[in-house]
This record gives sequence, structure tokens and C-alpha cells, in this order.
Amino acid sequence: MQNYEVIKQSKLSASIYRDRVNKRIRVDDVRGNLPSLLPYLDTEVQSAHYEKLIIKAREHQVRTLLEKGYVHEAVINHYFNGDSAHFMSKFMKEERRTSHYWCDEDEILSSVQKLRGFPSIKEVEPVIQLAGIELAEELAHLYKEVFQLYPVPMHDPDYIRDAMNNGTIFVCIRENGKVISAASAEIDYQYKNAELTDCATLPQYRKGGYMKNLIAKLEEELMSRQIFCAYTIARALSYGMNAVFHQRGYRYRGRLANNCYIYDKMEDMNIWEKDMGK
Repeated sequence: MQNYEVIKQSKLSASIYRDRVNKRIRVDDVRGNLPSLLPYLDTEVQSAHYEKLIIKAREHQVRTLLEKGYVHEAVINHYFNGDSAHFMSKFMKEERRTSHYWCDEDEILSSVQKLRGFPSIKEVEPVIQLAGIELAEELAHLYKEVFQLYPVPMHDPDYIRDAMNNGTIFVCIRENGKVISAASAEIDYQYKNAELTDCATLPQYRKGGYMKNLIAKLEEELMSRQIFCAYTIARALSYGMNAVFHQRGYRYRGRLANNCYIYDKMEDMNIWEKDMGK
């Protein structure tokens, strides 16, 4: 179960996302009297047994949250119309705070960052296309094949159709009438940013350079819409996906501990950002 709540008071505005699947609450935007919101959030996480609370804070809000015991996990420098969003988190359980893979993920990150950036894009034989509503069933089948677990129900064609109708762009590669690789960009038109996500390639087609080409196509589409802040939240244990974004010129911005269920378990997620306006 997932739902949003928008709070509007005389001195406070906040957008709150309750994610029961991943046992977390995320505050995507808060303006005004932040301290007045915090007791409400504490009550919410305790009453519904959430395990993690995340606030996307503006620069001037970081000190307040640090003083209240929140930890700084990551930043996206151009998230709010060019201003930074700091991922400030509070953990309700010791096991949610503790990562069993952190050192392995540090080694993966170090190895990825040694790769040469901005390699030439290798032309792929299959044609990259924007995916419309008519491909929702095929996309859902791809995600069902690739992921045992995923933070949102991408195996459901109706969920994909709804995402498309709300402005998410999907690009894909098809071969023999079947989607073999896909990715999407979830656009926030209010704050002029986009999350590149839902990256998936069937196992037998990996190492073909498909994902770099899909990301390049999404970037092209975003710039045509005047969206220049692109970011992704990638599995910290995935060498391949972190390498793709590093080589496309994205910069590592931090790691979210035990952030969501993906692939086959609860995992840490790396944030990468690219300023495409440079």
C-alpha cells in the first residue's frame, strides 16, 4: 500500500509519501515551519511500524534535522529548480540502520570510479524507441522476468500505463517483437528534475551496451523538455548499473542505507546526478 498526503497550513506545506511495501515514510517537499512537522512524523512512523523516515531537505533545513538526530545520507545538487536536496534520514530499528554489504559496495564504487568516463556510445543494431501505452504489457513482462522484487509494482501493466499517463517517459529496445531492454525517466515538472529509473535488460542480452544507449536517449528527451537535472537511485551492489551512470558522466552523491526491496532483498542504493545544462 502506497499513498501521498499533502499538508497545507498557515505556516507549513509538506508532501508526504507513505510506502508500506518498503516500510518507510518519505517527505518529498517541506516548506515553512519544519520543526512543527517533526512530532507528527515521529508519531506516524511509530504508529504504523515504519522502519525508516526520509526527508528531502533544502540547504537551510539540514542543521535543524541534524540537531534532531537525522543523518545525512546523500544530496542532489540541482533538485529544487537548481537548488540542492539533502536526503536526511532517521532509522526506527537497529537492523534497518545496519548494512551488511557496505564495505563490498565501497569496493564496487571505487572500482567503477576508476573507469574512463564518457566513452563513445556503441551503436546498437536494434532500434531504440519511445514506448507508448501499447507496450505496457511487454514492459511489465520484462520487469517480471528481471526482478524478483521491486520497490513499485512494475510487473503490473496498469501501473505502467498510469505512470505513462502521468508523464513518465519510457524508452526500450525490441528484438523479434519482444522488449529486451528498457528504462524510464520520471519527470518532476514543478522542480525541473527527472529520476532515471526502471533500468532492466534480459540476462541473455546484457553486456551489449544497450543501457548506455537507452540512458543517452532519455537524456536527449529530457533536454528537449528543458529538464537539465537528471539523477538515478541505483543498487549499490550492481557494478553494471553504477558503471553505466558513471560512464555517462553522472557523479556519485551518496548512499541510502537499506532503502528499499529490490532484486531479491532489502538493499542500499547509490545516488548519481548529472547537470545536463553544463
